[in-house]
Amino acid sequence: MPKPMTLNVRVSGSLSDFVAANIGENGAYENVSEYVRDLIRQDKSRREDESFQRLKAELTRAFAAPDSSYETLDAEDVIRRNARRAQK
Repeated sequence: MPKPMTLNVRVSGSLSDFVAANIGENGAYENVSEYVRDLIRQDKSRREDESFQRLKAELTRAFAAPDSSYETLDAEDVIRRNARRAQK
């Protein structure tokens, strides 16, 4: 497991005002660290969802293709094809 990381971030102006409005009694978060951790979790979740949606779209296209567009390959064929692609 990676060791905890300490980050120092400086914000000013409207960004600072926005963060301050989200912290404390009137905000959704008790402190800045909690807010930043939640933002990171949201970004991670968004990126994972984008990756899933790309995979889902690719699989949808693949399964929608007619059977005649598929070709039968054995393991050696796949290895050769991938080796050719790697050389490009």
